[in-house]
Amino acid sequence: MKAKKLFSLALAAVMVASCVAAAGCGKKSKYTEFTMFAAMAGKEKDDNNEIMELIAEKTGVKVKETWLTGQDAGEAIGSIIASGKLPDFIDGGDGCVQLYENKMLVAWDDYLEKYPNLKEMYTEKEWDQFRMSDGKIYWANVFGNHYKEDTTTGHNGEAFWIQARVLEWDGYPDIQTLDQYFDLLERYAAANPTMPDGTPVIPYTCLCEDWKYYCLENAPMFLDGYPNDGCVIVNVDAGVDNPKIVDYNTTETAKTYFAKLNEEYNKGAIDPDFATQTYDEYIAKLSTGRVLGLCDQYWDFAYSIMGPFAEERNDATDGKAYRLDKIGCDYVPLGLTIEAGMEQEWHSYGDELNKASGCAVTTSCKNPDLAFEFLSRLLDQDIHDLRFWGIKDVDYLVDSNGMYYRTEEMRENWKSDSYNAKHCCQYSYMPQWRGRSKDGINYMMPDEQPAEFLATLSEPLKKCFEAYGAGNYADMVGSRVCDQNPWYPMWSWSNSISNETAGGIAWQKMGETKHYWLPKVVMSADFETDWAAYMDAYNAVHPEDFLAEAQAECEKRLADSKT
Repeated sequence: MKAKKLFSLALAAVMVASCVAAAGCGKKSKYTEFTMFAAMAGKEKDDNNEIMELIAEKTGVKVKETWLTGQDAGEAIGSIIASGKLPDFIDGGDGCVQLYENKMLVAWDDYLEKYPNLKEMYTEKEWDQFRMSDGKIYWANVFGNHYKEDTTTGHNGEAFWIQARVLEWDGYPDIQTLDQYFDLLERYAAANPTMPDGTPVIPYTCLCEDWKYYCLENAPMFLDGYPNDGCVIVNVDAGVDNPKIVDYNTTETAKTYFAKLNEEYNKGAIDPDFATQTYDEYIAKLSTGRVLGLCDQYWDFAYSIMGPFAEERNDATDGKAYRLDKIGCDYVPLGLTIEAGMEQEWHSYGDELNKASGCAVTTSCKNPDLAFEFLSRLLDQDIHDLRFWGIKDVDYLVDSNGMYYRTEEMRENWKSDSYNAKHCCQYSYMPQWRGRSKDGINYMMPDEQPAEFLATLSEPLKKCFEAYGAGNYADMVGSRVCDQNPWYPMWSWSNSISNETAGGIAWQKMGETKHYWLPKVVMSADFETDWAAYMDAYNAVHPEDFLAEAQAECEKRLADSKT
């Protein structure tokens, strides 16, 4: 795509949203209208969204949210910076640092003192980790914070996912390794080659587009039993006080993993389009139920396919209606390891502090005080309930003990894309809580309310969890329960590393090299030769410079934790 077209695409969403909010562009609203751009895929809400209107009545503010359209996050943020045309709110992902360096963000410091709802999101020590080189805070990550207690039922992180129907077909086997996983996918596909509508199944697919190529490249870290530090393995064999940085890209496990993918690709078990498909094509493919397995983070795919999985379709043979979720197409996570019997940490317990990106207010916002007040009001319990539970007696009911619950019809409504567009307003990249509600009875999110979590599961999922003795998704992963180390997660450092150091330059080139070579080695007709060529190219960009800086950062975080 040409640079000029990329620029116009990136700018279009922000300019349209700004026009909606501007006086004189359409009907003047009785509310202050802000705009927000999130550098992620998302679905826009209708302008007359019902819960958005109710939140506006309480706060005096409406926000028009826009998302990535036709370009990746880096291109979008780069175009916005070049234009100087900013929304009022922004989550730039990895581009937050660029926005800060271009002096386009408003500091949070004074507003944290003014609005205690916001300050309560993190401890003083945690807020300090968000501080930039000038000593101020410019954004807050809004995900993963549990109020009072960890009530996690899901696994929002990475795993090898497999459809529940595949496990049921084989009698719910114990799957621990890559060989066992792919063997099952192959056997199921051979015995069940098509969907009810006649389209062929795809045993395994993968996403390689832009930064989301982590779906392909970082599994060796997990397969060796380590948690998601993202950019490196941190080995603690010599004790937590003596952490050792290890490059997961060059381990024997890495070579074994990519050799396995190469074997499966040449067998025809891996989607032939995996290396070139866009994110939208990937989601469209998953939405058909044809894909039996994948490796990805839950948040990256699951919410986008819930609506399609709940739609009725017709069987090509007898014309009978069916739904993908009801025939077992929902995915469950497996915590695979390179050898059977190993402990693993695919699921990390407790909240992860991602200081590298988050929700920010831009210098284009005409009323930053109102903007921060609005972010604070979103954490008021009544508004938080509106965002995630909906409207009482419409989206949920309350029993005699004050416990929220939904009927089956209400649950089905919240799965519907059209219902979400016209009725639901989560403001999903703005401050929010998980954990227990401030009423001491309910939970902040319906998917963590125990009875609701179980009620929302399809019958094939319930049968699967029961077969494995799992109460929820985290139990299915089966990771060892342990405290997070002081440096965890290291990706919160690498996601914002400067390219002005030797390590930063190496990190950028490492990514470019992997992005180019890894699909090639998977599709190779001569794996050993291409793996050797990949290793030569990788070592030529001096990964040791990055690893040295990672070691220094790890030791710094360890030391900081003791002060």
